[in-house]
Parts: sequence; C-alpha cells; structure tokens
Amino acid sequence: MKAIQVKEHGGPEKMMLEEVEIPTIDSSKVLVKMGASGVNFIDTYQRSGLYPVQLPLTLGMEGAGVVEKTGSDVKNFSQGDRVAFTGIPGAYAEYISAPADRLVHIPDGVSINEGAAAMLQGMTAHFLTRSTYPLKKGDTCLIHAAAGGVGLLMVQMAKMAGAHVIGTVSTDEKAALAKAAGADDIILYTQSDFEEEVSKLTDGKGVNVAYDSVGKATFDKSINCLQARGYMVLYGNASGPVTEFNPMTLMQKGSLFLTRPTLFSHIGDRESLEQRSKDVFQWIKEKKLHLRLEHNFPLSEAQEAHQSLEGRKTTGKVLLIP
Repeated sequence: MKAIQVKEHGGPEKMMLEEVEIPTIDSSKVLVKMGASGVNFIDTYQRSGLYPVQLPLTLGMEGAGVVEKTGSDVKNFSQGDRVAFTGIPGAYAEYISAPADRLVHIPDGVSINEGAAAMLQGMTAHFLTRSTYPLKKGDTCLIHAAAGGVGLLMVQMAKMAGAHVIGTVSTDEKAALAKAAGADDIILYTQSDFEEEVSKLTDGKGVNVAYDSVGKATFDKSINCLQARGYMVLYGNASGPVTEFNPMTLMQKGSLFLTRPTLFSHIGDRESLEQRSKDVFQWIKEKKLHLRLEHNFPLSEAQEAHQSLEGRKTTGKVLLIP
C-alpha cells in the first residue's frame, strides 16, 4: 500500500510517498480501508520535531473509511461498516490498523469525508464550548482564528449555546466566512489591535472566555480581554508555544482562570468518545453544523497540503484522499 512517511524531521519536503506493507491486525483491532485522512497542525508538529516522535513515522492521526477486516474479539464492527477515528497514528495511508475501542460508526446521512473532518476538530470544538468553559446564553466569547477548521465549528457551537461571538481573522475573505458561520463581531487583527477592539465591543467589560489556538503572538493580549474571573483557554500554538508566564498575573487581572486542555483528555474513555462524536454527527445530520471541505488533496500531494495549512492558505478542513 501507499503511505506518507517521515524518516527525518524537517519541512514538508521530508514527507515521502512510500510503498509499505498493509498492516496486520490482532484480535482486538480492525483493518480500515481509508477513504479520507484529516490534516491537522499536530501532524506538522510531529513532522518538524516540535512534538518528538520515534522515526520512521507514518503521519496522520485522524480519518475515516470502511472496515476491511476485524479481529476475532471485535464484536461491534463488521466488514463494510463506515467508521471514523482520531488519535490513532498512521492515517496518511491507504489502510490503517485501528483499535476497535477507538473507532466510532459513521451514521447514515454523514459522508466519509465529513466523518474524517469532524473527529478531531469537531470534538475539539465540542469539549471547548461544552466542557472547558460551558458557554451559555448571555456569555461573550473571543475566538481566535475564527475562520480556521476548529474556529468555524466553535463559532457555530457557541451560537447554538446562545453566546455572543467575537472572532478574529486575518483577511476580508476569512471575515466573511466567520460572519456566515454566525459570528456577531469580526476583528481583522491585521488592521487593528484586537485587544482595543474587544474593549470597545464590550464597553470595557471584557469577555467571559478567550479561546486561543494561536499561542505566543496573542496570549498576553487575550488575557487582557478577559473580565474578572474570566477563562483563558489556550488550546494551540500556531504562532509558537507560550514559554513564560507569571501566575501572579491571574490574580492581578481579576482572579482569572488559565487552562491548556487537549482533546485526548476529553475522549479517553469510551463513553466520552461516543457521546461527543454522537453530538457532532447529529448536528451535521440536522444541518446545525456545517463543515467546510473544499481543501482536498490526493495522498501523493501531502507536501502541498502541509504547505497550504502552515501558510494560512486554507479555511475549514484539509483532507488527504488516498
């Protein structure tokens, strides 16, 4: 089978399309013929070496496809079932060997591509808006990168919860996308200071919660946007990691809360995985949640997919199609 492998850390050029053996499965695993693989920033971190991983490595942590074969102990899946997953390495390939307890069924009314696109980013938006800081009617939230893959989903989920959404974006095109997703106010951070704009939009009160996936470039100003006892939710580091912070700042600025959550702590047990994926898939079926899926690359063009993602040339979800 074909797979994208990394044998040494570096830029997108370090990803190579290789011919490798189809993985074997043990009694508890499922062989999945991949239909689509999700491309995420964690893949670029592993490729570059920011997140240390053992090499050689078949990249990819998310995808969807059809069950080809099941292990003898697998009871909940059968050949031909449509399934999706996240957190299983080796997704940039034509086949993957997946633990059965980390797979979920894709329901009727949801496509393979939607299944691949919804797992990591959809469930991330779910836990951020429903668990980390459970948004409610009357809340005001700041969402950075509001036209990104997670951002667009968070805007929609925040509006479903009844919150007022302030989104930041870099271009007029992305502003239009975030607005179409439901954002109440849009700030072009390339043209104005988002901290000053948030203060104006909230009459100096600040927001209940700031959802920040950008990291180093926005962290300090995001904290300044919070009202007393507000929540700073740092869930990414697209501009680089935050390496220095004095906890006394939280006290000085009004007993603030700071958290650095990750999806895998929120879907570690089977019940949580099923409940979050069920909610996301149901919202897709009911047309309450709209996925943006126009960035599809052949598996052989994985280098171009990473270049587009890292170059901020994409909106919504990026998929590789084997």
